Amino acid sequence: MKKKYIYFFGSKSADGNAKMKDLLGGKGANLAEMANLGFPVPSGFTITTQACNEYNHNNNKYPTGLQSEIDRNLSRLEREMGAKLGDAKNPLLVSVRSGAAASMPGMMDTVLNLGLNPDSIQGLIHKTNNKRFPWDAYRRFINMFGNVVMGMKHHDFEEILDRHKEKANVENDTDLNAEQLKEICKDFIAIYKKKTGTNFPTDPKEQLRKAIVAVFNSWNNPRAVKYRKIYEISGLMGTGVNIQAMVYGNTGNNSATGVCFTRNPSTGENKFYGEFLLNAQGEDVVAGIRTPEPISDGKRVTLSVQEISKYKKQIGEALQGPTGYGVYGTRRKAVYAPDTQWKTYNTGGGKDSSRYGKREAY
Repeated sequence: MKKKYIYFFGSKSADGNAKMKDLLGGKGANLAEMANLGFPVPSGFTITTQACNEYNHNNNKYPTGLQSEIDRNLSRLEREMGAKLGDAKNPLLVSVRSGAAASMPGMMDTVLNLGLNPDSIQGLIHKTNNKRFPWDAYRRFINMFGNVVMGMKHHDFEEILDRHKEKANVENDTDLNAEQLKEICKDFIAIYKKKTGTNFPTDPKEQLRKAIVAVFNSWNNPRAVKYRKIYEISGLMGTGVNIQAMVYGNTGNNSATGVCFTRNPSTGENKFYGEFLLNAQGEDVVAGIRTPEPISDGKRVTLSVQEISKYKKQIGEALQGPTGYGVYGTRRKAVYAPDTQWKTYNTGGGKDSSRYGKREAY
């Protein structure tokens, strides 16, 4: 029987489910389960931990048939989203995330906005009628790709960004205009070439392949290996790779990004909890660049709190425990993705307190 290396999710159904964490990793299994439950999860596909295992045991080469599966599932994703990866007129952008069956530090962080290049930026400007947002997305992509995929230091990019903000006499990234962000992108590409010795890739499929390989390689980086040894984590094949259509929280003040929990992550109280940032992307929530606002008061959220929180009980029951989930959207629509980065901890409140999750990162 031919091996299946990729499981698709979206359109209110998925190839996998929550019981397949060993094969799909925590994020992949939960994305599949949420799609099966009919939640508005952006479509995508998960490359299995088995593919990672075979890559790492095959001199860092894709197993036979994996690339053709990636191509087929990418084409399916493009059909579902009605857009094409990196297209000059109607671009599809994706996120790439690692996701092992057990959470651990050292695994590859998220890459957002993959598929952007000088041509697709113009397509996104035309598609959204928004000149600022695509350049903001591009500078984020260059930063994340350089850091996460190529191993550059964050401060290589932060120094440039801080210099441009000082020159523009603004405090926040959100105060930079399209032309200023365009200049930042030029400087980011220049420092990328200086530090890596290569040009920043403009071919979307090359970008995707490099990101997938970086996820596979992160399974055996020193931090991850040491963590598994210390905590006696064994028997796992590797990490899954989750490729998912982008939803943008940084198109302006009518969009937002955030995270919700089925319980309070600090106290374990069985109460809906969440935070959000207007005009931002996911990494802004945890980076400390801006202070998130509570979703629960709903004062500045154009989406109703009821719409976001109505899934609380279903998610908690389906994923069998306290769970966090990312929320991204505009004033018209919210979409969701599971946050599986949980570790049990003891709150000192008795034997049951260890079941409450603590959010590590998203």
